[in-house]
Amino acid sequence: MRIVFMGTPDFAVPTLSEIVGRGHEVVAVYTRAPAPAGRRGLDLTPSPVHQVAERFGLKVLTPKSLRTPEAAAEFAAHDADVAVVVAYGLILPLAILEAPRLGCLNLHGSLLPRWRGAAPIQRAIMAGDQATGVCVMQMEQGLDTGPVGLVERIPIGPDMTAGDLHDRMMVLGADLMARALAALERGGLAFTAQPEAGVAYAAKIEKAETRIDWSQPAQVVHDRIRGLSPFPGAWFPLGPDETRVKVLRSTLAEGAGPPGDVLDDRLTIACGSGAVRLVELQKAGKQPAGASSFLNGNAVPPGTRLT
Repeated sequence: MRIVFMGTPDFAVPTLSEIVGRGHEVVAVYTRAPAPAGRRGLDLTPSPVHQVAERFGLKVLTPKSLRTPEAAAEFAAHDADVAVVVAYGLILPLAILEAPRLGCLNLHGSLLPRWRGAAPIQRAIMAGDQATGVCVMQMEQGLDTGPVGLVERIPIGPDMTAGDLHDRMMVLGADLMARALAALERGGLAFTAQPEAGVAYAAKIEKAETRIDWSQPAQVVHDRIRGLSPFPGAWFPLGPDETRVKVLRSTLAEGAGPPGDVLDDRLTIACGSGAVRLVELQKAGKQPAGASSFLNGNAVPPGTRLT
């Protein structure tokens, strides 16, 4: 089929690669414009999708908006059978949604209608969900409201981080989209409307959510840590200079005490109820380190209270 691909981050790269590998004709790739990078922000770095598309020799377009008549006319001129959208980053107006003969398919990282919106991977873990999934949805003007064609369910392990789930989901999602396109080409992809019950919105992560609150129950603290790992990262201040320390991995642990107290020499921290053990940390400006390595360079003896 003639396909327009629309995506930006590394999450979208396996899907683009799978589509090309299955022999479809990718007539254009839409992605976000190169972003400033480097210490001074003077270098412009193409998105991961942009870089891969150029290696495949595909036409790449980086419009700042799709809401102009010129953008709609250019999109329609591709004469695409279908558009595939994976974490693109721009809202698609009705003129774009209606241009491909078979519409626009979106790969979304949740079990819709739960976790519509910007941060479904993080929100599922932060909420303590035991399972999530990836689905192929027919796009419409509402926020992730379209009917669903295919779904792949993914269990969430007790210590799984958002990074772990992201990597698992992008591989499964690429295969799921390839299967959806094969069924669509045969005329055998059936869509089911989302139920009205069970809707939840995955709002983008705010900075105020990232500081660890040790007064919360241990399960809540643990879910916050792993749901925000590796980015933006849940953190706490350490030492008199309040150096920011991200916690990248943790696990539930035995122990009790005043919230924030360091209970042993393995970085077990008391919470509002129960305790968590910090497994991997990253001090500001440093590389991630396991707890034992971190303690070699940072004094956090039992009895220390983390604020």
